[in-house]
Amino acid sequence: MARILAITNQKGGVGKTTTGVNLAASLAEAKQRVLLVDLDPQGNATMGSGIDKRSLTATVYQILLGEKKLADVRVPSGNAAYDVVPANRELAGAEVEMVDMAQRETRLKDALALHADEYDFVLIDCPPALNLLTVNGLTAAHAVMIPMQCEYYALEGLSDLVQTVKKVRAHLNPALEIEGLLRTMFDPRNTLAQQVSQQLVDHFGDKVYRTVIPRNIRLAEAPSHGLPVMHFDRASKGAQAYIALAGEMLNRHHPVAAAVL
Repeated sequence: MARILAITNQKGGVGKTTTGVNLAASLAEAKQRVLLVDLDPQGNATMGSGIDKRSLTATVYQILLGEKKLADVRVPSGNAAYDVVPANRELAGAEVEMVDMAQRETRLKDALALHADEYDFVLIDCPPALNLLTVNGLTAAHAVMIPMQCEYYALEGLSDLVQTVKKVRAHLNPALEIEGLLRTMFDPRNTLAQQVSQQLVDHFGDKVYRTVIPRNIRLAEAPSHGLPVMHFDRASKGAQAYIALAGEMLNRHHPVAAAVL
């Protein structure tokens, strides 16, 4: 049975897509069967996985509208290490079209349920907004991974997101939990970043991943080549950090598989 994680934060530019793509590749490296679902109309996870979003004939948009099955839409990533349910700009219209639909919040959950035994991990890259697309991701997920920068405004946004998780848990997905908080774009020379990081650990304890994702130019360069960073520059600090994150996750859920990394 797949472990389904929604990677979400309503604040943009915190590394959600970078995390989705590179964690998918790192888990696949550990022989895990991985599906990455791109729920963001920008389609960055699709492009970062080596798939041209402009040439797609079907995307997650058709799945949400009930026009296509997931099996008809998923495609292998450019390096074929994991599968992708791609997205492009037509997804932006899905919210309006889904408003009057029955079970509009559970469309993605229902689609994934048919393939739960085919994967070990399903990662859902949510858009930077608390909208119907994000609600679909949260309703489908077992748990939420929250990438965040260690800065003052991030703490304020985090409290809003936690409230949203509680609402989804109360009304749509009683089993939803917070998998973990991931500190991204971390600069250890920044005193404020260190202070916020410590506040997170003090408040959330072991819900904060031990692995910290550093600021790294290779992480920024890899998407322009349509590659996860581990296939672009495996020796880089960014690649090593995501490999370590995959190992930390596997130690929680699949200890035997963690030994492969």
